[in-house]
Amino acid sequence: MSVEKVLAISGKPGLYELKIQTRSGFIAESLIDGKKLTVGLRSNVSLLSEISIYTETSELKLFEVFARIAKKENNGPALDHKANNDELLAYFGEVVPDFDRDRVYVSDIKKVLNWYNILQAANYVATMNQPTVSTTGSVTINNTTEESETVAAEVVEEKPKAKRTTKKKTEEKE
Repeated sequence: MSVEKVLAISGKPGLYELKIQTRSGFIAESLIDGKKLTVGLRSNVSLLSEISIYTETSELKLFEVFARIAKKENNGPALDHKANNDELLAYFGEVVPDFDRDRVYVSDIKKVLNWYNILQAANYVATMNQPTVSTTGSVTINNTTEESETVAAEVVEEKPKAKRTTKKKTEEKE
């Protein structure tokens, strides 16, 4: 199980793991119930490894936020994302004290906590904090290295093909 292959699909609840890339998109497996799903190229997909949280000074990678929550909760579940707004803001303030309160909304905090709890239930949290060795030989701890590799799950929109005019139509015009 690789956390670099975890993604969120717009319009679909929960998180998914990228399994296989196909010509028309890819196949993803739900981390909640294990059901496989075919995702087309036109779907809006976000790799969690590419998401960051705004802070007062810079941006903090989402997996670094997850690592902070895991440390606070001793790899256990976080606060429920359905808690009231004041509790969510206070909890997130303990985890990321310098988060930008103007650009990070309560809805963002709910997503982060929900995603963390899904990953924790699927045993991804324990693997996030383990050191791993990449194919380049560099050591990755908490998904932070200078030589990080990402999965190519880029969504590309197909452009409509130009209409062809047939010889018959061009002769009619003349």
